[in-house]
Amino acid sequence: MSTHPLLPARRSLLRAAAGVTLGSGALAATTGTAAAGSLVVPGVLQPGCGPRRGAYVASTPGNVLWGHLPNRDTAPSVVVSSGDVVTLDTVSHEGILEDQGKDPRGYFSGFGVAAEDVLDDAVAIAAQVPHDGPGPHVVTRPVAVDGAVPGDVLKVEVLDLALRVPYGVISNRHGKGALPGELPEKWVGNPLVADYFNVGGNISVFTSVATSGGGLVGALPGPVPARFPLAPFLGTMGVARDTSAMVDSVPPTDAGGNMDVKDLVVGSTLYLPVRVPGAMFFVGDPHMAQGDGEVSLTAMEGSLRATVRLSIVRPGEGGAPRQTREFPFAETPDHWIPMGLSDPDGPLGEGQGTDLDVAVRDAVRHALDFLTSDLGMPEPVAYAYLSAATDFHLSQVVDRTVGVHATIRKSDFPS
Repeated sequence: MSTHPLLPARRSLLRAAAGVTLGSGALAATTGTAAAGSLVVPGVLQPGCGPRRGAYVASTPGNVLWGHLPNRDTAPSVVVSSGDVVTLDTVSHEGILEDQGKDPRGYFSGFGVAAEDVLDDAVAIAAQVPHDGPGPHVVTRPVAVDGAVPGDVLKVEVLDLALRVPYGVISNRHGKGALPGELPEKWVGNPLVADYFNVGGNISVFTSVATSGGGLVGALPGPVPARFPLAPFLGTMGVARDTSAMVDSVPPTDAGGNMDVKDLVVGSTLYLPVRVPGAMFFVGDPHMAQGDGEVSLTAMEGSLRATVRLSIVRPGEGGAPRQTREFPFAETPDHWIPMGLSDPDGPLGEGQGTDLDVAVRDAVRHALDFLTSDLGMPEPVAYAYLSAATDFHLSQVVDRTVGVHATIRKSDFPS
């Protein structure tokens, strides 16, 4: 380990971040995002402890998949009715991966985290669940919604996202991120950054949760006291695809999955096209904060407890944009969010597309379809509106299939 004076030793990183909450005191904080609501940080939310609503899906070894997504043959963890509320514990893959030793207590103790402040389910998953898929993500076994059939739309309302731990990890691995072959390769052998390397030359930056101005922030280590607001969301939400093949957890598809749309905070709604009976809804890849693009490879990854309401929208009932019968779509209190992907059918199709231009065009077409089909705008006027008033964001550029999403202001369309 480097002991350069500008780099605190790993064991001092947690203590160096002022305001870290480890204990039982609840702390409410505003994240600064329009729909994020308030966050409650009760120290550590171990499985089965703390508040829960509706059916509860714990991340026990028998309730998760590692590296791949549910498919049409995956048995559900629980069956609920349309309109039911479900609470799901999620576990971040960061801290349990092979390059971090597959030993969460051993890994996080290096940053001053006490053994009792490491999640028991993370420890159990690392020890007992086979990492038998090509992706890194820990994903819940699906929640089946009774009566959902192909052609329906699953409406997912995000009601709460509670931090399960007051820390996260941001990583960059070889061949991945926005600068593959450049970073982290150029840092190899540099003693000033030796503390950030894992096995195999991969980089992980431990990040504490701190308080600032009554809000919660990520507190980065090192000589510059960088702080950024937290805005937790689930990087992965989706429904099972109609296949018996293994589904890689990395690329998002037209059934959702690893979309990494940072706007899907508390108060948002995601619509997903049902492909198999029961819909088979799953979550994973919990994020505490992310910039559009997610350029280093990961967000600030950290385990969350998610509470959602799952409802079926039948064809012809209304209540969901028309395109959601075929493609994901989201909304917040302030925006409608059409999405685009560079390769909607993912690696199960004819080839893995990574072209950002394709993703942008896909997002523009979906935005046009919403404005014309659901709001009734003439297409030339809708196209002009998108150019003058709508932002198109890089959802992420690191999951092979590139994602772009638009934010259409609801306030521009008086009811």
